[in-house]
Amino acid sequence: MKKVVIIGANDFQNPLILKAKEMGYETHVFAWQDGSIGEKTADYFYPISIIEKDAILEECKKIKPDAVVTIASDLANITVQYLAKNLGLPCNSDECINISTNKYLMRCALKKEGVGTPYFATVNDAKTLEKDKFSFPVIVKPTDRSGSRGITKVLDENGLDNAIKASVEQSFEKMAIVEEYIEGPEYSCECISYQGKHTMLAITKKFTTGAPNFIETGHLEPANLDKNVMLQVQKEIFKGLDALKIKFGASHSEFRITPQGDIRIIEIGSRMGGDCIGSDLVRLSTGYDFVKMVIEVALGQEPDLTPVKKPEYAAIRFVFEKKDIEILEKIRNHSSESLFFVSDIQPIGDHKIVDSGTRFGFFIITAPDYNKIIELSELSE
Repeated sequence: MKKVVIIGANDFQNPLILKAKEMGYETHVFAWQDGSIGEKTADYFYPISIIEKDAILEECKKIKPDAVVTIASDLANITVQYLAKNLGLPCNSDECINISTNKYLMRCALKKEGVGTPYFATVNDAKTLEKDKFSFPVIVKPTDRSGSRGITKVLDENGLDNAIKASVEQSFEKMAIVEEYIEGPEYSCECISYQGKHTMLAITKKFTTGAPNFIETGHLEPANLDKNVMLQVQKEIFKGLDALKIKFGASHSEFRITPQGDIRIIEIGSRMGGDCIGSDLVRLSTGYDFVKMVIEVALGQEPDLTPVKKPEYAAIRFVFEKKDIEILEKIRNHSSESLFFVSDIQPIGDHKIVDSGTRFGFFIITAPDYNKIIELSELSE
């Protein structure tokens, strides 16, 4: 039996574990032992933190896997590339991983290749920022984190120092990036790449809490965009993927469309989008089995683009407050056929929501058309 090593064991990695098993592969999962679902669903579980690359590599040399994979995690993605490179398996280059997991290096690479990016600068405190080179508002975030951690919109100089401190505190390398704030609705784009050829799979409409922290409240696919706009998005995204030297596997690109109609790249990750975007929404809204494609590319195979189901509209709504539970109960009582999945939901108010990882739960719904999915999900700006 062929073997697949999977880095990470939480709820967002579990679809990858289940898909690999469904495809007939023996699954070997590495993660810090904390009771995550992947500890139970994996064929073999190894209680080793995903950042302990060399310890995992030693185990992998004994396992002799045919592929090493992860989804929706920048941190796990770094480990996957390190393992795959040392095991002689398909993967992106060191340079690709470096520039696609560090927001400053990413901005530099995109700017160098002429991809539309905002003004940016890296700092470790407000004193080192050249304030005469930008205007407010700005976005401040850690250079090397994801999941809405440490992000703040700053309207004027008064809030800059605290925002930078918050981002530096969340950063692994203790650096923050300050960016020009771009007006316009926010979207993301999921792609699969094989030997440098990119295929756009889906565009997602993003809903957030707004300023100052922009924590995602939900996502909807497909985004209700004009075909010509989608072609412009694809052109700019593919240009960005090439700039970051992404040749293999999934990618998740975040962008805004300005009031003038310009496509401005926020960031690009060389991994699948989290929040169930890649693992669930893409399959529901397009029929493409994105998770299977990621495994195929990691095995050195061209991804199978054959739809596995009829496309429909799909959305995920995250639980922040009592109102979200009321929306869920209304769907249960009146449109239960639209309810695809409900996660475990923690008691409302049990803790403060500060980023994507501290929301109380989520639910996924489907609908036959755009108006119906908006009506059911009640997602709004």
